[in-house]
Amino acid sequence: MAAEQDPEGRAAARPLLTDLYQATMALGYWRAGRAQEAAEFELFFRRCPFGGAFALAAGLRDCVRFLRAFRLRDADVQFLASVLPPDTEPAALRGGAPRGGRGEGRGRGLRRGSPAAAVQAWGRLAPGGLPGLPPGPLSLCSHSLIATNAARLRLIAGPEKRLLEMGLRRAQGPDGGLTASTYSYLGGFDGSSNVLAGQLRGVPVAGTLAHSFVTSFSGAEVPPDPMLAPAAGQGPRVDLAACVEVWLERVCAHLGLGAQEPHPGERAAFVAYALAFPRAFQGLLDTYSVRRSGLPNFLAVALALEELGYQAVGVRLDSGDLLQQAQEVRGVFRRAAAQFQVPWLASVPIAVSNNIDEEELARLAQKGSEVDLIGIGTSVVTCPRQPSLGCVYKLVAVGGQPRMKLTEDPEKQTLPGSKAAFRLLGADGSLLLDVLQLAEEPPPQAGQELRLWPRGARESCTVRPAHVEPLLRLWVQQGQLCEPLPSLAESRAFAQLSLSRLSPAHRRLEQPEQYQVALSEKLQALVNRLRALGPQ
Repeated sequence: MAAEQDPEGRAAARPLLTDLYQATMALGYWRAGRAQEAAEFELFFRRCPFGGAFALAAGLRDCVRFLRAFRLRDADVQFLASVLPPDTEPAALRGGAPRGGRGEGRGRGLRRGSPAAAVQAWGRLAPGGLPGLPPGPLSLCSHSLIATNAARLRLIAGPEKRLLEMGLRRAQGPDGGLTASTYSYLGGFDGSSNVLAGQLRGVPVAGTLAHSFVTSFSGAEVPPDPMLAPAAGQGPRVDLAACVEVWLERVCAHLGLGAQEPHPGERAAFVAYALAFPRAFQGLLDTYSVRRSGLPNFLAVALALEELGYQAVGVRLDSGDLLQQAQEVRGVFRRAAAQFQVPWLASVPIAVSNNIDEEELARLAQKGSEVDLIGIGTSVVTCPRQPSLGCVYKLVAVGGQPRMKLTEDPEKQTLPGSKAAFRLLGADGSLLLDVLQLAEEPPPQAGQELRLWPRGARESCTVRPAHVEPLLRLWVQQGQLCEPLPSLAESRAFAQLSLSRLSPAHRRLEQPEQYQVALSEKLQALVNRLRALGPQ
């Protein structure tokens, strides 16, 4: 998809986006004569974020770009030489041990939007540390945190409310802003205010106007051309500002206000915006007073535009009790629609914003709410409930032999060996559990009884799936794409479908039932054997 191409090549252009010890280890492998040994790493997280039972896989496109384009150039190697220990052998750098190239390795992972996250990378131990330079891929796969956070917000809002990401100014830098805009859309938001996300990633872009626009007008300004032609293109042009003043008298009389109460600067701002965008006129109602200024000024401009065949597209509230104000605004719109015989006025969309978190979103999304669009910034882009996904990247095999990290903390022990993953489903299409098994094992078959070991359980269980879905797909081999990557819009649709297949107990945001992951008997036996061989 052309719109998703990033001409800056952000991830691929940063081969030194890593920790120094990755370079020292790469040179250590080279010095030990092990640089060309085949190795396999896995990237995963230990717990689903936000106390939930799912996470959406995200960051596939950026990881693939990183893997395909990774290469240390002369300037990179020169800088590494300046920060490596002084006794680093010059031959190591001259020989290109840490440089790597796009022909190395292969990578498998979940499709973007799948409810889980795992990436496997194969390569050599040292050239470029291709599988062994984890901070770059780790930070890219942390995009799952944003996507999962957005999915939670979508579940709270329900399918009817429109969600707009508008947190660019709150993000940790421009890259963080672009990431948040991209992956909040994948997670279920309808669009973003971030124009760059539209240009580079194809995210639908939307926005309103700021209070600064309104307060910049005093009311003394005279539009250079206040004339506006009818929407149909036929008929004489009309002085919109003068028409608005006529309507203001009628609107104020209807609302029981004096015509002098609405702020003239706010009205001038609305007229200016309407002249610039008569087919997209919208009003920000709370700069001064919603009831005594914002509403009458908006209605006067909207009704003047209606006489010329235009329809206002919405209003926004950005302070106060948003739910209550939306109810009151909707009531005013309905009464004005009846009074002035303008039916569409009753259903003008109402947008709200103002540091909306999960609790406030639930309130705004409740039954009977008159809010149509909810703009969320800080709570989606910074993930305040959990600012890090906690991804880890661990060695699981060298030269075809399994490797396992043994530690006194059972939670930090790793699962050894090259693995495959499958999702088991019931006859009704419901998700039963996911299975990890050794890659050498035959895949599970539908209708076949399986003995499995659920993670964290002391006893095995038996399952007979009606359907089996392989989870890990080969995306990169020898630097080449194995299949086209899905577009962002396709991944978004797939994410929503995937979430709909989870049971309500798994989608529950508070105290959910944990989704089960189990090991095959052969993988569990390997884990037990390596544990037994470890330190006593």
